[in-house]
Amino acid sequence: MQFKDVVGQGELKSHLIREILTDKVSHAQLFLGKSGYGTLPLALAFVQFLFCEDKNEQDSCGVCPSCRKVTELQHPDLHFSFPVVQAIEKKSDAFLSDWRAQIKEKSYFNLNDWLKRIDEKGRKPIIGTEESQEIIKKLNLKSYEGGYKVMVIWMAEDMNATCANKLLKILEEPPAKTLFLLISESHEYILQTIISRTQLVKVPRIGLDDMSEYLKNVYQLSSNAAQSLASRVDGDLIEALEMLGDSHEQDENRELFIQLMRVCYKKDVVPMMDWAESAATLTKEKQKIFIRYALHMFRQSMLKNYTQDQLTKVSEEENQFLKNFAKFITGNNVFDFMETFNEAHYHIERNANAKLLFTNICFKVMRYIHVA
Repeated sequence: MQFKDVVGQGELKSHLIREILTDKVSHAQLFLGKSGYGTLPLALAFVQFLFCEDKNEQDSCGVCPSCRKVTELQHPDLHFSFPVVQAIEKKSDAFLSDWRAQIKEKSYFNLNDWLKRIDEKGRKPIIGTEESQEIIKKLNLKSYEGGYKVMVIWMAEDMNATCANKLLKILEEPPAKTLFLLISESHEYILQTIISRTQLVKVPRIGLDDMSEYLKNVYQLSSNAAQSLASRVDGDLIEALEMLGDSHEQDENRELFIQLMRVCYKKDVVPMMDWAESAATLTKEKQKIFIRYALHMFRQSMLKNYTQDQLTKVSEEENQFLKNFAKFITGNNVFDFMETFNEAHYHIERNANAKLLFTNICFKVMRYIHVA
């Protein structure tokens, strides 16, 4: 993967390139940020640039033998460690073909995507004790091509304590020309002794303009639709792709939101119950996407009310609805709306009873919408 394939992150790309060109590569680095911000693609582009035989000041060449090997994830000095389901196999190497297929198919993916690929039962994956022994063994061997040996540890927060402790020594005193790239969404679950041995590379959310431009160019969205979607996902490309779906799915979220607001405004209890029952039949992921869509529409309503449309990021269809609806979202109720829907997202994540949850939403929306 080349840096040009990574969405946005221009400043960070320049920093990583400069690190290699000035020969100031820290032996252990922690790429910290949500998977949807591009932590793994950035790490892969960094490795390819490091190994490239004909790099320039902007990117790897993409065509030399080393670049081709990294692109195919077949470079002999590039190693991967990632969470696996221990009941199936305890070491990452057993899942390498799945790992390569996942990255080639979709390089922006999260732990849930990975788990769907490797285990239909959905059991929790970890990086276990046996994996630490394998990492140490690989990195104590000589480099095949005489340069760096690189170990990429994806979702490092899923290392169990035994595994993490066994890696402390090699992280502090690695063999010559050894590079650790740890990738994590949250440092809270990584041992402090691991963090203290790494250089922190904070990966920020993808910029709104970069996200919008990517969605326009790759998915042929209109400017308004791309901006609307980009403004909803807070810099997370994985979330954007989940929301994107097809145009039918986007229409469904909009219509579901409009129906909710209308039945609640009219205080029609039976249609409200019907709406809750219908929403409860959606998959968990679609329920979360709808909740995030609703939060987006509340924010856009406030922007429409107070900025005369200067900052709104909505499609033409959404804009037509907001012309009449936005006036019902004000400083008197917007925080109640936001709190209710944020709490709903939290409880959906934790497998709350969907019918009760959406019924509760209906009655709260009915109350809030009449205090505008």
